[in-house]
Amino acid sequence: MILSRRSVLGGMAVLAAAPARAADYAIAPEPIGEGVWLVRGADAPIEADNGGAIANIAIIATPAGTVLWECGPSIRYARALREQAEQLTSKAVVRVYVSHLHPDHGMGLGAFDPAIVAALPGTIDALRAEGQGYADGMYRLLGDWMRGTDLVLPSKVIGQGDEDFGGRTLRLLALSGHSGADLALLDSQTGLLLGGDLIFHDRAPSTPTADLAKWRGSLDQLKALPHKGVLPGHGPFDAGGMAAIDQTRDWIGWLEATLTQAVRDGLDMVEAGELPIPDRFATMAAARYELQRSVSHLYPGLEAKLLPRVDVP
Repeated sequence: MILSRRSVLGGMAVLAAAPARAADYAIAPEPIGEGVWLVRGADAPIEADNGGAIANIAIIATPAGTVLWECGPSIRYARALREQAEQLTSKAVVRVYVSHLHPDHGMGLGAFDPAIVAALPGTIDALRAEGQGYADGMYRLLGDWMRGTDLVLPSKVIGQGDEDFGGRTLRLLALSGHSGADLALLDSQTGLLLGGDLIFHDRAPSTPTADLAKWRGSLDQLKALPHKGVLPGHGPFDAGGMAAIDQTRDWIGWLEATLTQAVRDGLDMVEAGELPIPDRFATMAAARYELQRSVSHLYPGLEAKLLPRVDVP
């Protein structure tokens, strides 16, 4: 018998000291607008203690059915989410939006008919190319939390424009920067802006697939868009609608300038990861963790740009 990589990982998960099972996922919707509820993710890295449930999720009630913004890190999470959402709205889920490729946002989509799961074409292409690696990584990190979860691709390709659900219109915004393709959504009824991981709030932004210049451009577009509140991808709801956008832009601007100067100063990656973080970011969860991750993501490219090889003409 030949064992697949997934079979081996699944066996390792069973043998490992497993965390609490998915029945313990806490799906606790909080109202943030008329017919809109937030399910808060943990303000922490993906780890066994939280089962990978770190991304914010939104439930939207429409006359045509229930809409989900993101579906979480595993099929167990997504099934629990679906049950809670349909009990809350008394209507079946008719659309699931996946904002981008990162696994804390959409690895649970196997709990739904792929035909109702929508994503930007760049997100679908990225999941096709990289999704299995993300899935395997989640199994290694989370063990039994991931039982039964397999990579499934969204079937509905969407772009910039509106989707109408029985009179409740959701405006879709095709952007990029946190990843190669980032979906944001504006609910016309409440004016709430769902930013995905383009926007963080009191939680340090992550940068594994970031293009910081494009990210700043997307944040500028979102800030200029009339809206009444922001649901960030991570961190608390921003009722004012601007603080989270400004804070995210401030962090990535500081991050780029700081790491650029660190390269010019000849610091190695360990030294760069221990640089002081300004007091204005003191409220940000996981700031040191994300700074050190960002060094690993961004430093090689900055070194190649700022310290070219002298033997190359």
